[in-house]
Amino acid sequence: MTFKNLLLVFISAVISLTACAEQTAKISQQELLGLMAKANNHEFVVLDVRTAEEFDEGHIAGAINISHDEIEDNIAKLGSYKDKLVIVHCRSGRRAASAEDDLLENGFKNLRHLDGDMNGWQAAKHPLVKGH
Repeated sequence: MTFKNLLLVFISAVISLTACAEQTAKISQQELLGLMAKANNHEFVVLDVRTAEEFDEGHIAGAINISHDEIEDNIAKLGSYKDKLVIVHCRSGRRAASAEDDLLENGFKNLRHLDGDMNGWQAAKHPLVKGH
């Protein structure tokens, strides 16, 4: 391996480690189901950052829907959740990561990313609510 190739491998590894360190902590589907099973649990919110159309096709019970590209415009709407656990998900993870960045920049500190996102939730055959 040439020095140039070795340097590229090293730089790639550093970038990968940095990206992983900045990722939001995950919450498992089972942990979320456990939270949802607690009566009158107002200590968390599920934030679905898919489009309104995707949300209407099926979403997690009690979730609120704000598209990932509208988070900044709706920060005030999310203000009451700033000190609560906010569980973010989209279809596969990319849009949720973008929304999490916006939330972190606006002072949200207690974020979790739903492991598997909606694809995983549906694959596990967990319950969905259709419509609004």
